[in-house]
Amino acid sequence: MSKRDYYEVLGVGKGASKDEIKKAYRKLSKQYHPDINKDPGADEKFKEVKEAYEVLSDDQKRSHYDQFGHTDPNQGFGGGGFEGFGGFEDIFSTFFGGGGSRRRDPNAPRQGADLQYTMTLSFEDAVFGKETEIEIPREETCETCNGSGAKPGTKPETCSHCYGSGQVNIEQNTPFGKIVNRRTCNYCNGTGKQIKDKCSTCGGNGKVKKRRKIAVKIPAGIDDGQQLRVAGQGEPGVNGGPSGDLYVVFHVRSHEFFERDGDDVYCEMPITYVQAALGDEIEVPTLYGKVKLKVPAGTQTGTKFRLRDKGIQNVRGYGKGDQHIIVRIVTPTKLTEKQKQLLQEFAEISGQVPQGEHEESFFAKVKRAFKGD
Repeated sequence: MSKRDYYEVLGVGKGASKDEIKKAYRKLSKQYHPDINKDPGADEKFKEVKEAYEVLSDDQKRSHYDQFGHTDPNQGFGGGGFEGFGGFEDIFSTFFGGGGSRRRDPNAPRQGADLQYTMTLSFEDAVFGKETEIEIPREETCETCNGSGAKPGTKPETCSHCYGSGQVNIEQNTPFGKIVNRRTCNYCNGTGKQIKDKCSTCGGNGKVKKRRKIAVKIPAGIDDGQQLRVAGQGEPGVNGGPSGDLYVVFHVRSHEFFERDGDDVYCEMPITYVQAALGDEIEVPTLYGKVKLKVPAGTQTGTKFRLRDKGIQNVRGYGKGDQHIIVRIVTPTKLTEKQKQLLQEFAEISGQVPQGEHEESFFAKVKRAFKGD
């Protein structure tokens, strides 16, 4: 099945900025994250969103994608029309004969596959970082046969069908003449070797599944959707090749009081209308403890204050963000008779006569205006 357009996956236009792409990714990754969304297919959608973001968030990869799309120009003639051929040299060899095409050495060292692990963090652990240990299932080299797949005391033999090349040639007669089509050897699966006496531990695979504990150091300031590369902790290499890498993807839980935006944090603080009118000094919680904040007289609800360097440490070490405090004036719902009397006196002194007493209500005036009185 063909891949969807990366811009379509994230729901953005081709001219979208980096911020728009990041915002779309954060929204969709939370929506389809397998720890949150248990619907069938959510995991595949999460992987699709992650793949699209990894390409479009990188300037070089995005430019390459905008030019070539999902087609890799380095694959030459690969594709449906010439399926079964290994490249231009194979096509040339097929139609005009000759054996000059390059063959992949089945015994050449190859890097092992990368692994991915999703870790859920508390808001605080993401802010301050921590060292932890995770356990992952992965394939490891069989210790019984040292990865050869053969029973101890024996060793793999050269494949008698492909003679160690890992490929076989199949001749076909066509109107163009005899065509030689090169395919992977079915008897050795392209390895060039056959194992007659298989290792009893790994069954000839050379690898066994194990659960391995790995120490992970989470940097301070990691954000939701970001990932950490742990070099060399992926699947083992083949034929002596290097191991793959482990990528730890982070999902950060929300906080009941703080809300994060990049390296900045936001919070709301309730104050009374007396504090707002007369001014006051209040205590405000931050990620680093309580601080004093001076609220000037006449402060309106929704007023925003900033505490410099009280935000989150940038994960790449570029300083700290700020904390933004938005004040909300809380109107009391239960008043004593004394409090009501004082407020009425205050209203009269201020010229704000309570509705329905000495002046007709505002709504009565509006109603009369609509009647044309």
